[in-house]
Amino acid sequence: MAEPRLRTVNKAVPPYPINQFPSAFIERFAEDIVYMLATKSTMSLEGNEWEQIFANCIGAEWRPSNVGLDDVVLDNCCWSAKTVKSGSNIGEQKAVRLISGRNSPTYSFGVDRITEAEPNEIGKMVLDIWNERVSGIRQYFKFARTVVLVKGPNYDEYLIFETETVRYDADQFVFEWNDRGNLEGYTKEDHIHKFTWQPHGSQFTIIEDIPEKRYHLKIKVPEKLDKVSVLKALAFDKSWVIRLK
Repeated sequence: MAEPRLRTVNKAVPPYPINQFPSAFIERFAEDIVYMLATKSTMSLEGNEWEQIFANCIGAEWRPSNVGLDDVVLDNCCWSAKTVKSGSNIGEQKAVRLISGRNSPTYSFGVDRITEAEPNEIGKMVLDIWNERVSGIRQYFKFARTVVLVKGPNYDEYLIFETETVRYDADQFVFEWNDRGNLEGYTKEDHIHKFTWQPHGSQFTIIEDIPEKRYHLKIKVPEKLDKVSVLKALAFDKSWVIRLK
């Protein structure tokens, strides 16, 4: 729904339009990735690392939170940062599954015997928990986004994109139990799979389409820095360590 025109109120604007990252973004991202590729014995890139890299790339503050929706903050905008591992054809990937917290109807609503309950009732509770989290951060931030890093299998190719972090109207979805005992949510209009919720562990997953305006980056893999060269560059000697006991 479009925002209304107002005569007397100065409307807030985000730090930058969605999926139009600042000019220094790509270079800063490449610097961090090349550094990790050169120094890690086994390359990996997980949630906390991506949060810090993204914050550095846009000049924001990394501020990890328990809610997980406002780990990166810049002015009136906050971000949740997610990583997803891709297969071989990363450029052809059209959607991702984002683990988006643990939503427990038993804890939040006192509901037992979950799998015997009517699926749409459980689905509404799961979405209500998510919506409450989103409403909580919206009290403090005008804009809330999720920034997603899709990692290629060799860590030399990446997709990066943003989506708005939004509330969901349960009336627009239909829920059903699948053969594995998990709850799946589909859009009523065209029956597109949008959510998965697992009763064991309460893990909630949102399926997001990858927008056409995503960044698709290829990075040259550097030679690994060997231990001898690093220690020599640091001018390490035995005086760096003191035996205390």
